[in-house]
Amino acid sequence: VPVTVVMPVVAPLAKVDKCRRFGAKVIIEGAHILEAKEYAETLVEKENLTYINGYNDPPIIAGAGTIGCEIIEDVPEVDAVVVPVGGAGLIAGVACAVKTLKKDTKVIGVEPEFCASYSAALKAGEPVPAPVQNTLADGLAVPVVGPHAFEVAKNYVDECVLVTEKQISLAVLRLIENEKMVVEGGGASGLAALLPGAKLDRPDLKGKNIVVPLCGGNIDTTVLGRVIDRGLAADNRLCNFYATVSDRPGGISRLTDLLSKNGASIKDIYHERAWLHTSVDQVQVKCVVELQGSEHREKVRNSLIEAGYSIVWDIKERG
Repeated sequence: VPVTVVMPVVAPLAKVDKCRRFGAKVIIEGAHILEAKEYAETLVEKENLTYINGYNDPPIIAGAGTIGCEIIEDVPEVDAVVVPVGGAGLIAGVACAVKTLKKDTKVIGVEPEFCASYSAALKAGEPVPAPVQNTLADGLAVPVVGPHAFEVAKNYVDECVLVTEKQISLAVLRLIENEKMVVEGGGASGLAALLPGAKLDRPDLKGKNIVVPLCGGNIDTTVLGRVIDRGLAADNRLCNFYATVSDRPGGISRLTDLLSKNGASIKDIYHERAWLHTSVDQVQVKCVVELQGSEHREKVRNSLIEAGYSIVWDIKERG
């Protein structure tokens, strides 16, 4: 069947390439999925095509429901299902199936805080445009949820919570390290909501049987690298700081020696002469170091202070 797929400019290259390999004609149009949708609708009359919405088409919503059927079949003792939400088609199908087969099971939606369109629709009582910012969960960045999907979801979904970019990057990292799975930001958002300190890290879900669909693996290699770095930073395993050292021979060497003795691996180092005005014989050094976690972070930080270094820990603290 000849297929034309319209994607926004933010679509991952991995997703574009896979569609093309399947034989689809891919058109890149629009800043986000809503603009891509509007352009796709113009092709219906222009090229005599049938428009199928990826998250609002009733048969697609029904297809998503097969996930709910499989969950109940494979995990009959399930207490809660946590589903990422973009256009709401996936959660509508899953929630309808799960609640029909096992009505006491909770179905909880998860949205990125940078595109909370389902939460906005719940508040308004109908699909409405929501503010959109660039997010690691690009697959969930749908400014307006689908009207069919919303009509189904609002009757079955128990609640919807938001996750931060930091939590999403940490979830991607956890899945790579612990499960050896590469999952895109949107697909990992369900897990992100369950991480320590996140919205679903709460007493009523402790010790429960929770199912989290990992619904997407389309992530570019370059983006994956950035997400891993952000995850490591969120995990206090990648830290940056400024330190003031002597500009004489051996100044930087003494700093790196101290870091080495404390088990910190230097990932990047750069010294700046022009921006330090306190003393002409001193230089400011920017360091990015790999650490083992929050305890190791504090150990290295305290060692630098005890050694007499003037430091600014975490570049975001500067200014």
